[in-house]
Amino acid sequence: MQKGPQSIRIEDYDYPLPESRIARFPLSRRDESKLLIYRNGTITERHFYDLPDLLDGQSLMVRNNTRVIQARLLFEKETGARIEIFCLEPHEPSDYAQAFQQGESCVWKCLVGNSKKWKGGMIRSQQNEHLTAERIEDCGETSLIRFRWSEAGVSFGELLESVGELPIPPYLHRRTEESDKTTYQTVYSKIKGSVAAPTAGLHFTPEILQRIADKGIETEEVTLHVGAGTFKPVKSEEIGGHTMHSEVMSVKADTIRRLQSKSGHIVAVGTTSVRTLESLYFIGVLLEQDKDLQDLHVGQWMPYEDYPKISSEKALENILNYLQEHDTDVLQTSTQIIIAPGYDFHIVSQLITNFHQPQSTLLLLISAYLKGDWKRVYDYALGHDFRFLSYGDSSLLIRE
Repeated sequence: MQKGPQSIRIEDYDYPLPESRIARFPLSRRDESKLLIYRNGTITERHFYDLPDLLDGQSLMVRNNTRVIQARLLFEKETGARIEIFCLEPHEPSDYAQAFQQGESCVWKCLVGNSKKWKGGMIRSQQNEHLTAERIEDCGETSLIRFRWSEAGVSFGELLESVGELPIPPYLHRRTEESDKTTYQTVYSKIKGSVAAPTAGLHFTPEILQRIADKGIETEEVTLHVGAGTFKPVKSEEIGGHTMHSEVMSVKADTIRRLQSKSGHIVAVGTTSVRTLESLYFIGVLLEQDKDLQDLHVGQWMPYEDYPKISSEKALENILNYLQEHDTDVLQTSTQIIIAPGYDFHIVSQLITNFHQPQSTLLLLISAYLKGDWKRVYDYALGHDFRFLSYGDSSLLIRE
């Protein structure tokens, strides 16, 4: 291996975060949040509504258009025991769109709350007597759950909308409220599949997006369905002992062409967009090694292994050639990439992001981007009344 991020100690990425600094609710206006600007080592602050004035007119802004699903379902045994089922990703069928369109039955990989009280058998939804669940396989931390329902003409997606609960982050220490159904979605969310919002995008309003367009800044969308693993704490002393969650990603060929033409001017909205864009580079590397490769999954440690050093333009060209040969205009695969100190960025030039949890993989990503200067940014935010985590304030990070 060329570099050794596996030996990084997670305790070195800790900072004091008082409960009072965690934003438990959003501001009444999304774009009135504070915006920290880090530009080549200098830190200043504005408001998010100033963002269009801070971006270069040559920029290409890339955002994640995933939409959070109402993934938390409540069931009840005949004994009265309450079982909570948290839908993570579809298993049968495995395609998200097909899974949401299913009628009568489908299988999902899920987290099960109060699992010890559910030894087996069928349980019934608390909100809809026609919906039942059966655990068909125990997969360790997760389970495969078969859902069945007897309402004719009702899809599983419609069931989630009617009886599911939007899963706001556990660190908010409160139940989901009706307002979260709107405020915990970006205004440009489209493709259902996430169990957590790409929170950097929560600050955007239609007015901000229009001002960005008026300045001549182009915008592209990618899709990365955010998994519950985004909240998974790093429990090992060294990050080599931490397993990143795999997430489904989708990028259109037209978007890849635009990335090629705007190389050096890519502004990523949020860490999910970063993981998607940087994964594209390594998919191009995989195709450089074998253009007929079928499995384009990006492994957790691939960026730190020996691989052919190619330009980002060449990597993207490899993907476009692959899509043309397979007669498709959309790249659909998955990524498990971990971006940690020592990582070399290939696609992303600038980053818009919120303030993340201590000892998290997201903080490792920020440190990698800022070349270790994350503490000064977070000390400034703590000292200047910035609000933290999902509903908190934002930052625009620009480095040389």
